[in-house]
Amino acid sequence: MRVRRLLPAPSSSLVVNAGLGVAVLLGAALAYPAFTGPDRSATTEPRTLPVSRATVTSVVSVAGSVRSAVTANAVFATSGTVAEVLATVGESVTEGQVLARLDATVVERELAGAEADLTAARDAVERAAGNGDSSTQAETAVVQAELAVAEARERVDGATLTAPMAGTVVAVNGGVGDSGDAGGSTGGTATGGSSTGSTSAGFVQIADLDRLEVSAGIPEADATSLTVGMPATVSWNALPGTTAGARLAAVDPNATVTNDVVTYGITLSLDDRPEAARPGQSVQVTISLGTAENVVAVSALAVTSTGNRYTVSVLEDGAPVVRSVELGLQGDQLVEVTTGLREGERVVLPSTGGTDTQPDTDGGRGRPAGGGLPGGGAPGGGRGSR
Repeated sequence: MRVRRLLPAPSSSLVVNAGLGVAVLLGAALAYPAFTGPDRSATTEPRTLPVSRATVTSVVSVAGSVRSAVTANAVFATSGTVAEVLATVGESVTEGQVLARLDATVVERELAGAEADLTAARDAVERAAGNGDSSTQAETAVVQAELAVAEARERVDGATLTAPMAGTVVAVNGGVGDSGDAGGSTGGTATGGSSTGSTSAGFVQIADLDRLEVSAGIPEADATSLTVGMPATVSWNALPGTTAGARLAAVDPNATVTNDVVTYGITLSLDDRPEAARPGQSVQVTISLGTAENVVAVSALAVTSTGNRYTVSVLEDGAPVVRSVELGLQGDQLVEVTTGLREGERVVLPSTGGTDTQPDTDGGRGRPAGGGLPGGGAPGGGRGSR
């Protein structure tokens, strides 16, 4: 008789474990593509933007400061020691008001001596006439004595410093006992409408705080595009939301070089004066260089420059093709293309690994001066665009 040996039936826990193992293997197989990502050998589509019509506004933006449009430097016409200072900083003064005095003891003594000499010379003329003698020499002495009196009286008058204009005292550069050296005509000098050049400081400085202007420095690449009368906008750094219209009033004919950087000073006249505006405040100046409406425009990112030659990559039959273009008005975000592109074509942007969007064609602020087109070169100089 054959004896059959029966194996024990598998336990329920073994069946469960086996099922879990199969599930883990299946899940790993399904999850693998998610961890490994798509096939990196696949070709990515180039980033493109359409060629469209837009309004291009070119601007240049630089930092500036507020100052009085009319200032005066009051200087003594006579050298001496300051005996009295009547002006104080912040005081409003009228034209001709006495600001300070020198010790006039010496010049008054000189005037008295000159007047005595003049009296003696005139007496000599009278004596010569009474004696019937020639008075020619005596008359010459009278003329010389009269000149000496006039010069001595000017020195006495010059020891009193008066305001050459009405305004506010913004500086007093000395005190009692200091030397009040002669530095100009009697009463001082007033200046106004100048560009960024400044006059030498007087003993007392006066400014018209109701007439303000803005001074700034423009990079040489942008200075050649400026024309007196161009519109501008001024915004105050310390006064959020405060802006004022302005006009370009002057451009310095001579450059200023600082750390090998060449700039040209400019002056802007304000169309209106904000109530809180004060001399010395820092501002941002944005000058409008021009506007081109309803023109063929592309993103400045798409333009590459080599010298005076500009190119863009245009998508043709799915492949980028380099094409030469001519530019019109150039800015930071948008540039006008006069020849080389048609509306509706798509230009290829350089690959940067970032995300680009079509620049706003209706607004935007210009960037600070000194930049260029991202595609290479600097056809826009320090300009921005809208």
